[in-house]
Amino acid sequence: MRKMSGRWMSVLSLTVLLLTAGVARAEGSLHLYNWNNYLAPETAKAFEERCQCRLVQSYYGDNEEMLAKLVAGAKGYDIVVPTGYALQALIRQKALQPLDLAKLPNLKNMDPAYIKTKFDPEGTYSVPYAYTTTVIGYNRQAMEKAGIQVDGWDAIFDPRILEKIKGKITVLDSSVELMAAALKYLGYPASDLDEAHLKQAADVIGKAKPYWAAFNASSYIKELTVGNIWIAHGYSNDFYQAGQDARAAARPFEIVSIVPKQGATLSLDSLVLLKDAPRPDLALQFMNFMMEGKNAAQLVNMTGSGSPNLAARAFVKPAVLSMPSIFPDASTRRRLDMLSDLNGKQRRTLTRLWTQVRAQ
Repeated sequence: MRKMSGRWMSVLSLTVLLLTAGVARAEGSLHLYNWNNYLAPETAKAFEERCQCRLVQSYYGDNEEMLAKLVAGAKGYDIVVPTGYALQALIRQKALQPLDLAKLPNLKNMDPAYIKTKFDPEGTYSVPYAYTTTVIGYNRQAMEKAGIQVDGWDAIFDPRILEKIKGKITVLDSSVELMAAALKYLGYPASDLDEAHLKQAADVIGKAKPYWAAFNASSYIKELTVGNIWIAHGYSNDFYQAGQDARAAARPFEIVSIVPKQGATLSLDSLVLLKDAPRPDLALQFMNFMMEGKNAAQLVNMTGSGSPNLAARAFVKPAVLSMPSIFPDASTRRRLDMLSDLNGKQRRTLTRLWTQVRAQ
């Protein structure tokens, strides 16, 4: 074999070094399958600096999309961020691995009410991340001018009220969330699956539907912000964003949100570790990192999501911290239900009633 010159040996050494570094970088990657816009960029950067690794994010639009992709055999993800009922589904499918709690000392920062829930009773598989409430957001000045006091689901479902603001109301295009709101309006739990009660809820929706402008789950933030609609059924973090946008545009009205007096739903998202995660060590580091108060607060301040992290409150903007729909007090929390996963029969009943309502 011909002996290489010193110059070529140096080039070869540099090439090997670069290739090795590339492999090490690839091996030092954490793959997070998350909701879009659900991690502050500065938080992601800080984690990469802390762990000396790369954080790779992929996104989904709803829990069903995420569950379907995993059931279809998608591989390579370490962490996903399911909502409560989807967490139940992942546990039932044996898709998760138990967490090593000894490597999560920052669990001490979390509100105990969110650690052991009906979705994960022993806190074996999940770390609470953030939550939203499904409530009412409205244009304060427009509703006052219409002579309507907004304090409950009546402002969404009572035809005697709706006739005063016909065409100025939107509701979520979600069978689960809208039926839950109608159930609360009727005085039932949001997760009530009694078929007779569900039929009553569908009847309430059918009678209110002619007064609504649309079923809208995508653009109601903008519609509220520009004044095209005056009241909406939607998510607390969206109403926070609508209020911010209205102020930034110097609109002559204020967008506010309330938890209806009859109660509402709360959706808790959690960090979970997939059973076939390539880097469970980095995943646990990320979970513990996100339970530091400052890091959790960055998400709240960016999106208006609520946080189950008690240590985060010292870093949350006072205006956000004072909003009951984002940080409910103990009394308000007792009026909030978390939705459960549905079995096949329940899902078919809900789908049938929803199809009938939409076809009317």
